[in-house]
Amino acid sequence: MTSFGARRHDAALGTSFLPREWHHAPVHRLAGQGAYIITAGTYNKVHFFNCPERLDLALALLLDCATEFRWQLQAWAVLPNHYHFVALLPDDSERLGSMLGKLHGAIARKINLEDGIPGRKVMYQYWDSHITFQRSYLARLNYVHQNPVHHGLVRKASEYPWCSAAWFERSAGTAFVKAVYSFKIDRIHVKDDF
Repeated sequence: MTSFGARRHDAALGTSFLPREWHHAPVHRLAGQGAYIITAGTYNKVHFFNCPERLDLALALLLDCATEFRWQLQAWAVLPNHYHFVALLPDDSERLGSMLGKLHGAIARKINLEDGIPGRKVMYQYWDSHITFQRSYLARLNYVHQNPVHHGLVRKASEYPWCSAAWFERSAGTAFVKAVYSFKIDRIHVKDDF
């Protein structure tokens, strides 16, 4: 997935030193501090977060890992077989892989322990995009808040306990909430075929 504002090549080096992109795995182009949107899916799109307790577990682990790795979450949505979040990156961009490795490992261990299937692959991979334009940032905030509606789980995003819409509506100023919710999300390119 291409990230906004990421350099595709260095003119001084030419293109021969570019890493090849594999069609089966996303390329992660963390380019430094800023806002990012992250999407991660379960292995084979299995609904591992198939009950309130597992959705609670996945959300709690996401919030804990984000705090530990100093990512400032701005929006999140955990659904039965994937999640999205928008976060502000701290000074060390390499921390995303470490954070998601810890998060995905913890999710897999706990779910596999419950199911009595140690070592089973639970999480598949993740996609990231660096958001470099304010309008893109606001539109993606709305996209993540509205994701449960997009997937037909609720009529109003704030009714879904495992996304940030209700928190956002309580915490942000009314004018800002209206501004974010006014952004169209039908043309946003986010990996979301779950």
